[in-house]
Amino acid sequence: MRMQWLWRNLLAAAVLVMAGAVAAGGENVSYDGRSLIIDGQRKMLFSGSIHYPRSTPDMWPSLISKAKQGGIDVIETYVFWNLHEPRPGQYDFSGRRDIVVFIKQIQAQGLYACLRIGPYIEGEWTYGGFPFWLHDVPGIIYRSDNEPFKINTCNGMKCGETFKGPNSPNKPSLWTENWTSFYQVYGQNVTLRSAEDIAFQVALFIARKNGTYINYYMYHGGTNFGRTAAEFMITSYYDQAPLDEYGLIREPKWGHLKELHAAVKLCSEAILSSFPTMQSLGQLQEAYVFSGDSGACAAFLVNADNRRSATVRFQNLTYQLPPKSISILPDCNIVAFNTAKVSTQFNTRSSRPVFKFDSAEKWEQFQDVIPQFDATTLRSQTLLEQTNTTKDASDYLWYTASFEQDSQEQQARLSVKSLGHVLHAFVNGALVGSAQGQFRNTSFTLESMVALNKGTNQISLLSATVGLPDSGAFLERRSLGVRSVIIQNSLGVKIFTVFPWGYQVGLLGEKLQIYTYEGSKNANWSSLGSSQQLTWYKSIFSAPKGDGPIALNLGSMGKGEAWVNGQSIGRYWVSFHTSAGLPSQTWYNVPRSFLKPRNNLLVVFEEEMGNPVNITVDAISVTKVCAHVTNSNPPPVISWRKSDKLSERHPGRRPKVYLNCPPRSNISKILFASFGNPYGNCEDYAAGLCHSSNSKAIVEKVYL
Repeated sequence: MRMQWLWRNLLAAAVLVMAGAVAAGGENVSYDGRSLIIDGQRKMLFSGSIHYPRSTPDMWPSLISKAKQGGIDVIETYVFWNLHEPRPGQYDFSGRRDIVVFIKQIQAQGLYACLRIGPYIEGEWTYGGFPFWLHDVPGIIYRSDNEPFKINTCNGMKCGETFKGPNSPNKPSLWTENWTSFYQVYGQNVTLRSAEDIAFQVALFIARKNGTYINYYMYHGGTNFGRTAAEFMITSYYDQAPLDEYGLIREPKWGHLKELHAAVKLCSEAILSSFPTMQSLGQLQEAYVFSGDSGACAAFLVNADNRRSATVRFQNLTYQLPPKSISILPDCNIVAFNTAKVSTQFNTRSSRPVFKFDSAEKWEQFQDVIPQFDATTLRSQTLLEQTNTTKDASDYLWYTASFEQDSQEQQARLSVKSLGHVLHAFVNGALVGSAQGQFRNTSFTLESMVALNKGTNQISLLSATVGLPDSGAFLERRSLGVRSVIIQNSLGVKIFTVFPWGYQVGLLGEKLQIYTYEGSKNANWSSLGSSQQLTWYKSIFSAPKGDGPIALNLGSMGKGEAWVNGQSIGRYWVSFHTSAGLPSQTWYNVPRSFLKPRNNLLVVFEEEMGNPVNITVDAISVTKVCAHVTNSNPPPVISWRKSDKLSERHPGRRPKVYLNCPPRSNISKILFASFGNPYGNCEDYAAGLCHSSNSKAIVEKVYL
């Protein structure tokens, strides 16, 4: 994700895609030092990343429409090589892989498409988008560092401050990844980013860095279905984006950025026809003025002080600037938008169980087999590297060995060094220990005291990867899996040294494909019993009513993968807690297109000791909205009138806030309303000293 865009790729892709975009009017794409130029016209463009395989085709029109409503001009996506060519010469553009249909959906709604064609994409996507079969190409080098081939765009959260500018005066300033939050890995807390901070940095990038192209990464993150997530990445991707994982609008981020885009577009004539001049308004306050030959004038008033408001004079008028804020004046006179003043509503997403798998009778189970050395056919005198052995066909590789013990050894120490990501150790069929690595620190050692039999002893080690790395030097030479195994007796003498190793790629349940309808018939399922490691669970459920998003609540499970009607909804790792002691992810998205009206097959593979009886199917919805507005908030940008004067504002241009429910839902209850000086926020609020006692009754009369 952090890789800089290549100009060559960007422009070639833009020409390729926009040439056929009749609805968007794009035919010829070029650039100069000010902006991208489409059909001879300079463009101020806001772009949003929406990755087609991280959602489903039935979601694409809605996602694109909501992006357009939010003021987005361009939809950006990677092209996922390993998704389209999983084996050499065998291509797949079906379902979520159908990039042509995705681009046509963009075209149909009058937007531009921008492709990041790779071939390397990073993107928190397994192996950085490379198909693993490249690994076996002799002499392959995935990436090289070639300065003439690179252009320096900006990726990050603070490009308004950190971007050094293009490496040529003939190239425009592009912000290719404005991170709307940050990706999350198992074991780490979520990183939140406020709508105010995003808006401030965007406005600053335009004013201070001459920016004319900003891409939000991500505008909709979506879901890492199946085994597509990179190492240790959670299945949910950028859920804190303006459109959440399920495609629901996340407020206030979506609405505040919509207002920002509208305000900037009011300034576009002045911005695109000139470079700004800077005027100092104070120690930490500046004005950036765009004044074009046409007479258009726009100004960005910046208060870079994080703690204090500022009163500034600009063109003989006084303006109040909140801490760390930028006021946008499309006519160098009246404030249309301030980055710190949020007038849009806030909303709260919640989940509600609509189906419970709450009895043993609803489940069947299948115990996967722990292989022994004699049952394996792949042998080696050395410990093999995991991915070279599995060829990315499975997350799992069994390492097995057998050795003879002359006497009954009451206690012996097993020590296994691994490069991860997870290891389960079995001695004579019994689990003796598990261990795991961490993100960017995948090496670990499993140590356990074990009892050995007199005679033959079986060692079975299940090594599991949780996605392949997506970045870093020498990706083609990365090493994963078990690196050394030592067994010592109580005196420290090595019992087990070097013996032939037997290998099994994957699990028996994977080989039988018991997560599908047909494959499930090949397994000997039994009634639900006590929890055990390496167990497959199967159940049937009907699709919940309606068409809203749903998810599996897997809070009672440990680690594994889940399938609905044969389609993987991704890996889960509920037992890997954050520093706050909470699961990194509990709810796992089940797209409606995966479902039938009834008899939906749910199969869950559990590595640990999870309890499937507490799994539920939950409806996901926005259940609470809230808003706050003051006299100091600018009026909605939609009410902007260039002819208005500060002393003669149109009566309709007043600060306003709108409360809106999601489609097909109504406001059912007013929890709080106050006209006066309430304090707090949408999670914790109270009436202030000045309060109109009939506030709630008035609001209830209007909305209920």
